[in-house]
Amino acid sequence: MAKLIRAGIIGLGSRGFDVYGRWLTEHPEYGSVVAVCDTDTQRMEEFRRIADIDERNMFTHWHDLLAHADSLGMNAIIIATPDTLHVEPLIEAAKKPIAILVEKPIATGEKELVVLERALSSFKAQIAVGHVMRETPFWRNVHSVVTRKLIGELITVRHEENIGFWHFAHSYVRGNWHRSDTSSPLSLAKTCHDFDMIRWIVGYMPTHISSMGALTHFRSDHAPTRAAERCLDACPYIDTCPYSAPAYYLDALKDNDGWPVALLGHDTSAQGRIHGLMCGPYGRCVYYSDNTVVDHQQTLMQFPSGLTATLEATAFTGENTRTFQITGSHGELSGRMDTGYLKLQVFDKSISVPEDVFNSADVRISTAGPLGHRVFEWYAKPDSSVMADHKGHAGGDDGLMRHFVEAVISDDFDHYISTSLRSSLDSHWMALAAEYARQHQIVVDVEKYRKACIAHRGVPEISKIVC
Repeated sequence: MAKLIRAGIIGLGSRGFDVYGRWLTEHPEYGSVVAVCDTDTQRMEEFRRIADIDERNMFTHWHDLLAHADSLGMNAIIIATPDTLHVEPLIEAAKKPIAILVEKPIATGEKELVVLERALSSFKAQIAVGHVMRETPFWRNVHSVVTRKLIGELITVRHEENIGFWHFAHSYVRGNWHRSDTSSPLSLAKTCHDFDMIRWIVGYMPTHISSMGALTHFRSDHAPTRAAERCLDACPYIDTCPYSAPAYYLDALKDNDGWPVALLGHDTSAQGRIHGLMCGPYGRCVYYSDNTVVDHQQTLMQFPSGLTATLEATAFTGENTRTFQITGSHGELSGRMDTGYLKLQVFDKSISVPEDVFNSADVRISTAGPLGHRVFEWYAKPDSSVMADHKGHAGGDDGLMRHFVEAVISDDFDHYISTSLRSSLDSHWMALAAEYARQHQIVVDVEKYRKACIAHRGVPEISKIVC
């Protein structure tokens, strides 16, 4: 191979280390990681040994890594810092002739998004955003069906983000995304993936957005009588509470030492986990945490064509998956991401359904209804079995990294990258508009809102955007 990846990674958390970094170490045919940056020197040393990186190329500040980019011959930078620390290194990296992969969300609020949009307008940087859902066989099948108009013109989209009660407790009550003021609202931290999918499938931005939701359950007034502030502080509900930290981290995940257990601390032994639950945030009672993000939210979107879309996100589901239903003038498409199940119903007998839509999957074909319309059922799944959100994002992580490195190696970046910065900016504006609409209980004109944010360099006055 004439050209290889020489990557630098800024941020060695669960995404930088366990996803992007580990993928490169497992695929040396594409190249290698030549430099890393993290404030956790122990974790950085662990990755250095795995990736065989020169000790001199370990940095504790991203400024220093970027300063050595030219001398180390870097042609790719991966930014996987905490959400609130994406913008500044992204802007500085964009000044260099280096391809960039940045974790989502690219910004956590209106002010940051305006700064980013203004700064990057003057650069011609090659930037991919970590919206991994686009890279899954499941959502690529959905996109193919819709864009080929196999269900006609789009009429409605119903998209459901079923977070899973245990996953929500981990990430959005006890974890890194539990407060909007220190990370981002749920619409960005979690459902920016879903806004991105809706934007990608529909093909353009909505004109208006309204949204409702609240932090309803995970509050101190819902704590059971005599509940302890930590699960291991002799809480009388330790064996029966659905949100028991020991039941999750010690029992259900006893054979897992990666994400999310690794977030408890470096020592993932039973004793190390107990210490993490006694001293760290993941052992707190879900009713006595300082969380502020909503635990459910429903958003309604109006598009120029008359299409309407809804996005529902809720903590209170038994499965951690995404489900959807799309209706069109000549058909219907529905599916469930964790199993890969898709069901296409074609009403118009003149519409031909090409075999390549199904990507060689086994397809069950039948008829239904009083007019005997055609029904196609199949499973769009990755090559290997992966857990939906505990590992691999149903093949999306692998697909994103493979396309990113191929984009860099080929010198034809745009051909391989579907997760462009421009479309990602659109979905971020959608997510922030939804949160603004929820907070102010109004219908937001999305373009007025965006222009007002740019004019005010941040959150606008409500009088500037009310319809």
